[in-house]
Amino acid sequence: MTLPPQLTDVGAVVIGRNEGAALHACLYSTAPRVAAVVYVDSGSTDDSVAFAKEQNVHVVELDTSVPFTAARARDAGLQKLLELNPNLTFVQFVDGDCEVDEHWLDTAHAALTAPGSPSTPGSPGTLGGEKLAVVCGRRRERFPDATKYNRHCDMEWNTPLGENKACGGDAMMRINAYQQAGGFNTTLICGEEPELCIRLRQANWIIQRLDAEMTLHDAKMTTFNQFWKRSVRGGWAYAQGAAMHGKPPERHCVRQSRNTWFYGAILPIALLGLAWITYGISLAVLVAIYTRHAVKVRKDRIQRGDNPQHAWAYAKLATIAKIPEALGQAQYWLTRLRGKQATIIEYKPSGTTAHTGDA
Repeated sequence: MTLPPQLTDVGAVVIGRNEGAALHACLYSTAPRVAAVVYVDSGSTDDSVAFAKEQNVHVVELDTSVPFTAARARDAGLQKLLELNPNLTFVQFVDGDCEVDEHWLDTAHAALTAPGSPSTPGSPGTLGGEKLAVVCGRRRERFPDATKYNRHCDMEWNTPLGENKACGGDAMMRINAYQQAGGFNTTLICGEEPELCIRLRQANWIIQRLDAEMTLHDAKMTTFNQFWKRSVRGGWAYAQGAAMHGKPPERHCVRQSRNTWFYGAILPIALLGLAWITYGISLAVLVAIYTRHAVKVRKDRIQRGDNPQHAWAYAKLATIAKIPEALGQAQYWLTRLRGKQATIIEYKPSGTTAHTGDA
């Protein structure tokens, strides 16, 4: 098969740790199509670094004495990329456990280089022209039917088309927009993409999700414990997002944070505490309220076009997730009040790493 012409104004930054065969697929799907690729490794113990070098990919090995974050890795990768080729205009960020769709790079590049045209908010039409800073597409779970947790991830990534407030870890960005906004906040252990997008939008840049396949990702989430840890990380992101940008006009993560505190902490603690007074009636009330919440979430997913059976499974997990999310919020505030260094919250089994961009 003959590959399309190389995109000479696009570079790629791949991040990972112990990704194994997934990294192979990621680099194979990326390196031949762009001007340069930098792989940023966060302390792998497998052959990730050696393999990347064999593919003539430039490698940055992060200092292990400094806490790892996906934001730190991406920013270091872009700095190296610009040292190698200072004339690049765009960068494709991708997690090392993702395979890039064969058409994505061309589709994203075309969107970023197309002149602006009118578009109804929420539609997938061309937006912004030179003010378009970020484009992302559909990240899919490679094995959505393997577990209900994998399916949950796949559905979670199906965000609205058109102009958006944020992107995920896989996205193509205009480099001068990234630099103008100050790049990723390298201290954040999660939620770094929405935080960057806030600063981009405040500088009048546009973020858009295209109606196009972008990447395949393997969550490898097979246990409830993994789902719990991922939800804890999500709660941390809500708390930190609200703390950083919760004031008007952004009100970033404020609704999610309050919702999590209510369903994940205040409600269960109050009704469980009343159980002995109410002879257990408060427990029935708790179950009824949680059921009502799940029904509401299911209805929303069905309105988005999801399969009703999948929507119900998603709704039940989304309701259960409120408890670990509340714990994640509590962890954030305790860590902040104690002045301690935050460390990444991983959910993948040993030998792989969970990137913050999948949440």
